[in-house]
Amino acid sequence: MGLFSESVEVICTDTGQPQQVQWKGTQYTVTNEPVRWYERRQWWLEESRAPLGSGAGLVDHEIWRVQLQAPGEKETSNGTITLDLVRHVGSGRWRLLRIHDAAPARAVEPDEAA
Repeated sequence: MGLFSESVEVICTDTGQPQQVQWKGTQYTVTNEPVRWYERRQWWLEESRAPLGSGAGLVDHEIWRVQLQAPGEKETSNGTITLDLVRHVGSGRWRLLRIHDAAPARAVEPDEAA
């Protein structure tokens, strides 16, 4: 698993739930019901002050865990990628926060890594 802060494009349903994600030039489809939760953020490190009337977007991050499938891939564990996405409440922009599993990479032997 890795932590990121990379911009992604997200198409949502009418209820605001992620339906498709464009990442690294590929349009992925959300295969299972996404899960949403909120995490506290250290806003005082990112903002010089809290503007009057600011609320949930200042204190919390809205995070979605989505399972994605690339076009043409069969719905198997090998063809599915699990990502955590964060939506900025004020701008509506989406960013990639975590990658839980990805396409298998070439195995590196221990002596090759040194």
